[in-house]
Amino acid sequence: MPFGVDEAGKGPALGSMFAAAVHCEDSSALPDGIKDSKRLSPERREDLAATLREDDRIAVGVAEITPARIDDPETDMNSLAVAAHAAAIAGVADCLERDATGAPLTGLCDACDTDAERFARRVTEACSLPTLEIDARHGADDESPLVGAASIVAKVERDAHVAALADEYGPVGSGYPGDSTTREFLETYVDDHGDLPPFARESWSTCKNLLADAEQTGLEQF
Repeated sequence: MPFGVDEAGKGPALGSMFAAAVHCEDSSALPDGIKDSKRLSPERREDLAATLREDDRIAVGVAEITPARIDDPETDMNSLAVAAHAAAIAGVADCLERDATGAPLTGLCDACDTDAERFARRVTEACSLPTLEIDARHGADDESPLVGAASIVAKVERDAHVAALADEYGPVGSGYPGDSTTREFLETYVDDHGDLPPFARESWSTCKNLLADAEQTGLEQF
C-alpha cells in the first residue's frame, strides 16, 4: 500500500475539514516517529509534516472541505469525507509519474464510515483514476505509517487554518463544541454581531442553538 489517507477536522463547529494523502514507495524513507497525529505534540507534528513535504521520495496531496460545503443540505459528512479523500488522492496522483504498465495505484484510508468496505468502495468510485485499489480500515492511522503520516499532514493543515482564523478574529479555541474557548468565542461573536462568524458550520447544533438563543433574547427585549 504505497499511499495512505486520513482526515482532520470532521467534528468541529468552526472551520474547514482537511484530508491528506501521502505516497511513498519505500516506507523506510518515512521519518522516524510517525504515528497517529493525536499522539504527537503540535511541535512534533509540524516538524514531521515539514520533513514529509521536503523529501522528494514522498508525494503529498491535501484537500479542504469548507464550512459552506459542510452546511450544504444536499450532502452529509460521510459523503464529504469521501470527496475529501478522493481529492487528496488525486493531488498525490498528479505528483507521480505513473507506471507505463498500468499497474494500479494502491492505498489505505482510515475509514470515516462505520462500514469500512463501503467507505473504500465510495472513495474508489469518487476518484477519476483508471487503475486504483483502495482499502479502508478503522484505526489505520495507528497501524499504518503511511496513514499516520497522512494524519499528521492533515492535522497540521487544520491547525494552521485555525491559527489563521485566530489571527483575524482572536482566540477561537480548537473549534470543537466541547472547547470552552470556542464556545465563549461563539457566544461573544453572536452577542456582538447578531449572527454567526463566516467560518462557523451553521448546520451544527452548537451554532444553530446559539443563534436561536440570541434571536429569542432579542425578541424578549421588545
